[in-house]
Amino acid sequence: MRDEQDVLTRIREARLRLATDGPPRVRSGGDFERVSVPAADSDVLRDLLLAEQPGTVLEIGLAYGSSALAIAEALVTCGSDTARHVIVDAYQEHFHGSGWAAITDAGLAGVCSLLTERSQIALPRLLADGFVADAAFVDGSHVFHNVFVDLFYVRELVRPGGLVILDDCSFPSVATAVRYFEVNTGWQPEPTPTPTRLRAFRLPAPRTEPSFESFRPFGRCATG
Repeated sequence: MRDEQDVLTRIREARLRLATDGPPRVRSGGDFERVSVPAADSDVLRDLLLAEQPGTVLEIGLAYGSSALAIAEALVTCGSDTARHVIVDAYQEHFHGSGWAAITDAGLAGVCSLLTERSQIALPRLLADGFVADAAFVDGSHVFHNVFVDLFYVRELVRPGGLVILDDCSFPSVATAVRYFEVNTGWQPEPTPTPTRLRAFRLPAPRTEPSFESFRPFGRCATG
């Protein structure tokens, strides 16, 4: 219990420091504010996961680490000895390793692991390895076909009835990609505890596979 409280203290201090001072290095002026999930939205992410009580969370996109620290806080608070947070980000070097440094400095190397590959390569391998997550947070590439492929594999990797949370659904590319899964595969919008730019979706349980004959045209997500 003492070790868990110590780790939680370090995570919360890291989150506060990141929100207040920003990372030690950024790609360019204003990049941290433009790229990172704001502290209030990270709190929503944490609280959604606390309500879910996950044992394993998949995250796509690390950047400066604000969302990863919030996810880790939820996992450590849940108290599972087997908590696992798998992060996929091929571009940490572009962020000077800031996100992973924030994770390791908070003492989370035993909970978190980083796959430094493009998600289009890493996710199929996780699927082949039998990896299963209780929830996923998607905040990687915002190019439509990349988002769509990420969500395709997330649908395979997250257990039936699990939770998928996305950032930046205000981008038409992201909103349109998720809309397909909402309209054609039964993803249901999940309420958030407070107003946020994040969007959450509950996967159907049991998992169903739509037929090509039931395809429904889709457009931009109404919640975007």
